[in-house]
Amino acid sequence: MDSKQLADQVAKACDDKRAEDIVIMDMKNVSLIADYFLICQGTNERQVQAIAREVKDFAQEEEIEVKRLEGFDQARWVLVDLGDVVCHIFHRDERQYYNLEKLWGDAPQLEVKL
Repeated sequence: MDSKQLADQVAKACDDKRAEDIVIMDMKNVSLIADYFLICQGTNERQVQAIAREVKDFAQEEEIEVKRLEGFDQARWVLVDLGDVVCHIFHRDERQYYNLEKLWGDAPQLEVKL
Protein backbone atom coordinates (compact mmCIF):
# COMPACT_ATOMS: atom_id res chain seq x y z
CA MET A 1 0.00 0.00 0.00
CA ASP A 2 1.51 3.33 -1.03
CA SER A 3 1.21 6.45 1.12
CA LYS A 4 -1.74 7.91 -0.87
CA GLN A 5 -3.69 4.66 -0.53
CA LEU A 6 -2.86 4.65 3.18
CA ALA A 7 -4.16 8.22 3.54
CA ASP A 8 -7.39 7.24 1.76
CA GLN A 9 -7.84 4.19 3.99
CA VAL A 10 -7.20 6.23 7.13
CA ALA A 11 -9.82 8.72 5.93
CA LYS A 12 -12.31 5.85 5.63
CA ALA A 13 -11.44 4.66 9.14
CA CYS A 14 -12.08 8.17 10.46
CA ASP A 15 -15.34 8.39 8.53
CA ASP A 16 -16.44 5.05 10.02
CA LYS A 17 -16.49 6.80 13.41
CA ARG A 18 -18.29 9.83 11.98
CA ALA A 19 -15.30 12.18 11.92
CA GLU A 20 -16.21 15.60 10.57
CA ASP A 21 -14.50 17.83 8.00
CA ILE A 22 -11.87 15.31 6.85
CA VAL A 23 -9.01 16.93 4.93
CA ILE A 24 -5.98 15.27 3.32
CA MET A 25 -3.00 17.54 2.70
CA ASP A 26 -0.20 16.56 0.30
CA MET A 27 2.95 17.37 2.26
CA LYS A 28 5.52 15.82 -0.11
CA ASN A 29 6.84 19.13 -1.48
CA VAL A 30 6.27 21.10 1.72
CA SER A 31 7.69 19.09 4.62
CA LEU A 32 9.95 16.16 5.38
CA ILE A 33 7.70 15.08 8.24
CA ALA A 34 5.30 12.97 6.17
CA ASP A 35 3.86 12.53 2.67
CA TYR A 36 0.31 13.29 3.86
CA PHE A 37 -1.43 14.90 6.79
CA LEU A 38 -4.98 13.85 7.46
CA ILE A 39 -6.92 16.30 9.60
CA CYS A 40 -10.38 15.71 11.02
CA GLN A 41 -12.46 16.50 14.07
CA GLY A 42 -14.83 14.97 16.54
CA THR A 43 -17.57 16.69 18.49
CA ASN A 44 -16.49 15.50 21.95
CA GLU A 45 -13.65 13.71 23.73
CA ARG A 46 -15.23 10.27 23.43
CA GLN A 47 -15.63 10.59 19.69
CA VAL A 48 -12.06 11.87 19.28
CA GLN A 49 -10.81 8.82 21.17
CA ALA A 50 -13.05 6.48 19.13
CA ILE A 51 -11.66 7.91 15.88
CA ALA A 52 -8.08 7.54 17.10
CA ARG A 53 -8.74 3.99 18.26
CA GLU A 54 -10.24 3.11 14.86
CA VAL A 55 -7.15 4.48 13.05
CA LYS A 56 -4.86 2.54 15.39
CA ASP A 57 -6.88 -0.67 14.97
CA PHE A 58 -6.89 -0.28 11.18
CA ALA A 59 -3.10 0.17 11.17
CA GLN A 60 -2.60 -2.91 13.33
CA GLU A 61 -4.87 -5.01 11.09
CA GLU A 62 -2.83 -3.92 8.06
CA GLU A 63 0.44 -4.53 9.95
CA ILE A 64 1.38 -0.86 9.70
CA GLU A 65 3.51 0.38 12.57
CA VAL A 66 1.99 3.13 14.70
CA LYS A 67 5.13 5.15 15.36
CA ARG A 68 3.49 7.51 17.83
CA LEU A 69 0.12 8.04 19.44
CA GLU A 70 -0.06 11.27 21.42
CA GLY A 71 -2.81 13.17 23.19
CA PHE A 72 -5.21 10.24 23.53
CA ASP A 73 -6.01 10.71 27.23
CA GLN A 74 -6.86 14.41 26.92
CA ALA A 75 -8.61 13.87 23.54
CA ARG A 76 -8.27 17.51 22.49
CA TRP A 77 -5.73 16.85 19.72
CA VAL A 78 -4.71 13.26 19.07
CA LEU A 79 -1.80 12.62 16.74
CA VAL A 80 -1.45 9.18 15.16
CA ASP A 81 1.87 8.86 13.32
CA LEU A 82 1.88 6.11 10.72
CA GLY A 83 5.14 7.19 9.10
CA ASP A 84 4.22 8.49 5.66
CA VAL A 85 0.79 9.55 6.93
CA VAL A 86 0.20 11.58 10.09
CA CYS A 87 -3.39 11.74 11.28
CA HIS A 88 -4.44 14.75 13.37
CA ILE A 89 -7.75 14.24 15.17
CA PHE A 90 -9.01 17.38 16.84
CA HIS A 91 -11.79 18.15 19.25
CA ARG A 92 -14.03 20.58 17.37
CA ASP A 93 -13.16 23.39 19.80
CA GLU A 94 -9.39 23.00 19.22
CA ARG A 95 -9.24 22.69 15.44
CA GLN A 96 -9.78 26.36 14.64
CA TYR A 97 -7.31 27.42 17.30
CA TYR A 98 -4.43 25.38 15.84
CA ASN A 99 -5.59 25.82 12.22
CA LEU A 100 -3.11 23.40 10.63
CA GLU A 101 -4.68 23.96 7.23
CA LYS A 102 -3.54 27.60 7.36
CA LEU A 103 -0.21 26.83 9.04
CA TRP A 104 0.62 24.39 6.22
CA GLY A 105 -1.18 26.51 3.61
CA ASP A 106 1.42 25.74 0.91
CA ALA A 107 0.32 22.11 0.91
CA PRO A 108 -2.37 21.22 -1.62
CA GLN A 109 -5.55 19.70 -0.22
CA LEU A 110 -6.68 16.52 -1.94
CA GLU A 111 -10.17 15.25 -2.58
CA VAL A 112 -11.25 12.82 0.11
CA LYS A 113 -12.81 9.73 -1.47
CA LEU A 114 -14.91 7.78 0.99
